Amino acid sequence: MLNDAQGRERLLKFGVRNVPVVAKGEQFVFGQNLEDVAEFVGLQGTGHTPLPPAELIRKWIIVLRAVRRYMRQMPAERLNERVIDNRGRSIRLLGHHVFRIGEAYLETVIDGVEYWIQHANVPPKDGTFISGEEFVRYGDEVIARLQKWWEGLADKSCQQPLKTYYGMQPMHQLFERSTWHSAQHARQLLAVLDRFGIEPDGRLTREDLAGLPLPERLWE
Repeated sequence: MLNDAQGRERLLKFGVRNVPVVAKGEQFVFGQNLEDVAEFVGLQGTGHTPLPPAELIRKWIIVLRAVRRYMRQMPAERLNERVIDNRGRSIRLLGHHVFRIGEAYLETVIDGVEYWIQHANVPPKDGTFISGEEFVRYGDEVIARLQKWWEGLADKSCQQPLKTYYGMQPMHQLFERSTWHSAQHARQLLAVLDRFGIEPDGRLTREDLAGLPLPERLWE
């Protein structure tokens, strides 16, 4: 949709207001489940083997700790600048969103809240998250809650069914999606620091991200 001026109009005809979506003719499928997308386009699976849950939680915590560091480095006076010119989301909103992804996940797996279409996009209140330290505190809270959830989880196979806006999904699917979703935005925040001429405090490595089904391009 970023590179297609008529993309939003096409989505609205489907009654869809969120991406990713894969459309073919008058049919579409949400892109949140990659196996559903593969079936939709006529492929026999994606060929991707999801990481085991224990590895997902390890990588997710690494990613969130990295974003915690990166947001501390962001100049406060630049937090309301756009992440990229052709997207309306500010650095402030993106930094908050990364941790909100974790909070939304916990609301679903612990509280039983349906993972709705804008669940991870609930913005911060006006006048909040205007300094790096606010992001650090929020990040610390989400990280601690994720760790507590994992340590107390009795069935770590993560096959428990969850209700989402794209159908009933095993916990493992939403777990993996939330992990790589956070990781993709972490890559983008790294790029912002580079653009500002600020050396990121501990770059995420290929090993940190290995096994996550991340988009090839940074702004997909």
